[in-house]
Amino acid sequence: MSILRETAALEQPRLGRSMPSRWWSAFTRFMRTKPLGGTGVVILILTLIIAVGAPVLAPEDPANLDYLAILEPPGREHLFGTDVFGRDMLSRTIYGTQISLIVGFLTMLIATTIGAVLGVSSAYFGGKYDLILQRFVDAMTFMPSLLFALTLMAIFKPGFTSLMVAMVVIFSSRGIRIIRSQALSIKEMPYVDAARAAGAGSTRIMLRHIFPNTFGPMMVVATTMVGSAIVIEASLSFLGIGMPPEIISWGGMLSGEMLRNFTHAPWIGIFPGFALTFMVFGVNVLGDAFRDVFDPKLRGR
Repeated sequence: MSILRETAALEQPRLGRSMPSRWWSAFTRFMRTKPLGGTGVVILILTLIIAVGAPVLAPEDPANLDYLAILEPPGREHLFGTDVFGRDMLSRTIYGTQISLIVGFLTMLIATTIGAVLGVSSAYFGGKYDLILQRFVDAMTFMPSLLFALTLMAIFKPGFTSLMVAMVVIFSSRGIRIIRSQALSIKEMPYVDAARAAGAGSTRIMLRHIFPNTFGPMMVVATTMVGSAIVIEASLSFLGIGMPPEIISWGGMLSGEMLRNFTHAPWIGIFPGFALTFMVFGVNVLGDAFRDVFDPKLRGR
């Protein structure tokens, strides 16, 4: 018995050390087999570093007004030029990364959580609860996302809270439908019937047996939410009903008020537009790679 205890004690740290190596092996295999997905990972990591290190990386205060350097072209003093108020475009582009990441990932976290809870419970319980919830989801998805966001922003006062509410309503309804369809097939599996026969309650079955098996589709949905949320935020800010002017965002930098001078000062739209495109491209190719990994029909491609 003592020999068995000693063997278990020796193997325990070995198992602990092997876990990071397995994660690292899976990560390197993903980067090797899905180069576009790996590119998306690199872009997201780079974007995160820029957002966190914005106070250090930005050469100037993004709100600093310099009326002696209005619409100054890119040069040694201002690498991205200046805008109509003489503000440094490089600093504003760097700080705009923060709001895009906050909106994208906060929307993803809240909407995915709501979608997972309601989607799994709707599939498991069924009946009138499922019928009423799905009719609500149909009502939320009957019009394009941007048009629906415009409608909600017209009802509420434009601002960060209103924007987040609109985003969560739009994307949680998408998540409910996709996760519900996956949970419907999972709840008919033999191991779910076995857990029910063993006396497991509904909450335990949903949390331990159904919810973990929806992780793959949930990851794909969550990734696509980030890119779509960033684009919608930029579109609303472009139209002047998104973020308040004092909050620096790429969409606000591309708004019509700012782009009146685009013809003779194109840098005020090129740099934030390229940053927005670059980040959304990274998120989208990462989502496509996740879909290929988690979808058994596409796994062999």
